[in-house]
Amino acid sequence: MRRSVPLLNLSPRDQLRAGRLPRRLAQLLFGLTLYGVSMAMMLRATLGLDPWDVFHAGITLRLPLTFGQVTIVVGALVLLLWIPLRQWPGLGTLANVVVIGLAADAGLAMIGTPSGLAAQVGQLVAGLVLNGLAGGLYIGSQLGPGPRDGLMTGVAGRTGLSIRLVRTGLELTVLAAGWLLGGPVGLGTVLYAVSIGPLVQFFLPRVTVSLTAQPHPTRPLSECPATS
Repeated sequence: MRRSVPLLNLSPRDQLRAGRLPRRLAQLLFGLTLYGVSMAMMLRATLGLDPWDVFHAGITLRLPLTFGQVTIVVGALVLLLWIPLRQWPGLGTLANVVVIGLAADAGLAMIGTPSGLAAQVGQLVAGLVLNGLAGGLYIGSQLGPGPRDGLMTGVAGRTGLSIRLVRTGLELTVLAAGWLLGGPVGLGTVLYAVSIGPLVQFFLPRVTVSLTAQPHPTRPLSECPATS
């Protein structure tokens, strides 16, 4: 039997008051940790990264910072851009800035570069799938978007442009900047671009937490079909 699980547009206060908080916090932290580890897997595969990670990797070539530290710094700077957009971060937004970077560095310390092209492709694909699952987990916890996602929706809301156009513009910008800085662009970049949307769409309905309480009227962001 299938049912609809709404992904709601909650204020930061309502995110904490909407019920099932221990379950949602655990899912958020697991999802963010898995996201960072999946980033490390794709980085170690050395076949190219998603646009934001191309940018992060490019910066690491110019500054004495680890990949995870750069991820944290860039996330914090992106969060500052929310201020003129009048966006309010949730607990998940703040955790996103810190946890993913720490998990990425931990993953890089534990994961080696695979030997041979077949192993590299296998690790890249595994990292992509886990990244899609991780994105579904932290989004489905309904504790606030990541800083980069919030920037995208904030710009779209303030300018009236479509989400698709804003996301494409942002990702092309950071991809170009990262490539100019020496970040790795390759097969992984293309695979990420064509697969991450379908992967998140597949996993998100299956892991979105159904909220038992809605303190104030909310607007569904999407209706997520889920199996029960």
